[in-house]
Amino acid sequence: MFEEFSAGYYLGRLYVEPHDGDHAVIHRTDHERMNRRLYTSGEGVERVDAPLVMKLDGRHFPVLGREGVPSGTLGLPPGVTESDLPDRREVFLAKADRAAELLRYAGYEEGYADEAV
Repeated sequence: MFEEFSAGYYLGRLYVEPHDGDHAVIHRTDHERMNRRLYTSGEGVERVDAPLVMKLDGRHFPVLGREGVPSGTLGLPPGVTESDLPDRREVFLAKADRAAELLRYAGYEEGYADEAV
């Protein structure tokens, strides 16, 4: 779904559609799979529910896993993008170090997954 793009990001294509919630969301299984593949080291017990950090139209935002979202789809709350939706779009996914930095700037703490839902 996502391929290496630069030192800080992966690049992928997702179907992007409006979402009525407060957070950007993708299907829970996709979320956990991306977390496991891109954000974990494979050593010890690691969280796979941490928010992913994506970038679209120059704006970063945390993305949570949610049931009911079709696989391969990114649901965006109002105000995240000015683009016409729904549409298939190129989306950047921050690599682990960059994502952790961006989440800290946004005020997420270590227990962020529970707080953000």
